[in-house]
Amino acid sequence: MYKQHQIRQWLGWFHPVINWRQSHLGLLCAASTFLVLAAPTIMELPGSKLLAQKSVSQDLAAASLYQQGVTRYNRNDFQAAESAFRLALERDSNLGMARNYLGNILLMQNRLDLAVQEYGEAVRINPNLGEAYYNLGLALHRQGQKEAAITAYRQALVIEPTRSDWQYNLGLALYELGQTEAAIAAYEEAINLDSSNAKAYFNLAIAQQREGQIQSAIASYQQAVELDPQNARAYNNIGSLRAIQGQTSEAVAVYRQAIRLNRQNASAYYNLGVILYNQGELHQAGAVLKRAHTTYQEQGNFESAQKVEKLIQQIAQVIEQQRQATQPANPTGNVVIPKRTPDNVPVSSENRLLQRINLGQ
Repeated sequence: MYKQHQIRQWLGWFHPVINWRQSHLGLLCAASTFLVLAAPTIMELPGSKLLAQKSVSQDLAAASLYQQGVTRYNRNDFQAAESAFRLALERDSNLGMARNYLGNILLMQNRLDLAVQEYGEAVRINPNLGEAYYNLGLALHRQGQKEAAITAYRQALVIEPTRSDWQYNLGLALYELGQTEAAIAAYEEAINLDSSNAKAYFNLAIAQQREGQIQSAIASYQQAVELDPQNARAYNNIGSLRAIQGQTSEAVAVYRQAIRLNRQNASAYYNLGVILYNQGELHQAGAVLKRAHTTYQEQGNFESAQKVEKLIQQIAQVIEQQRQATQPANPTGNVVIPKRTPDNVPVSSENRLLQRINLGQ
């Protein structure tokens, strides 16, 4: 296994590693305790442009084997591609582009240590190969070495600064390290480079929400759903933010849209049920929460299912108390019907609107 200092040595060869301000920020407590969905780590290998490059080797046999490897790789025949690249490297060990391709194959096979080794050799041989730096960042990111991954992503962007997807992955790594301000800047740059990057808008919104920038987060989520109308998670989070602002009717409408897009969206069912509950719509709330309970169970999220079950039981108790209160309660035979007020709803921390109503997925 390659040690951290060896990785940093690779990243430092031939190119100065750029410095950036690292923000050590505590998590801000927003007005409510909503728990948003975690930013997804969406990492993809770039479409390779290496086939078009000329004079990969002075050894004609090595160059021919390399081209065979690229052809097999583009046909998804990765076993044959790996064999061709390794034969090419036996003849010319300084084929940095072949090592980059080998790293891609190993990364797809989740052989992360070996992938890091190949990418490290690729950037040592060819320090101007931005794609190899980026791919090294992917491998390190998947290993959980986020600081080293950030260094690799940034070095890739020094070489090719206009890659939106590279800025996006940089934002992910920064966010995961708690460097939210820097992550926001990376996502915004990704959007500047590609305004159709719906994932960047979605993750920008999550980072803004984490910073307490509620209105900005809503605007970013709305951009995300405009570009990707099927993003049920974005609708779910818009609903949560509308609820924070006290816009309950808007929140209910957005949660219902999230459910229409994804009938297995347990968080949206739960959030909708809690809002209906706090509005006094107990029967509707109970029905919706039962859907949340069933969905959480089907997804294997038994902890969340148990929490929902407790809330369903409490709602059933309130309904029963209200039913009993409508029965004759004095010797005259008059029916005593209590005034329906929010005070009839228990106000324990489990039942308030401003609780962790989004249990996550």
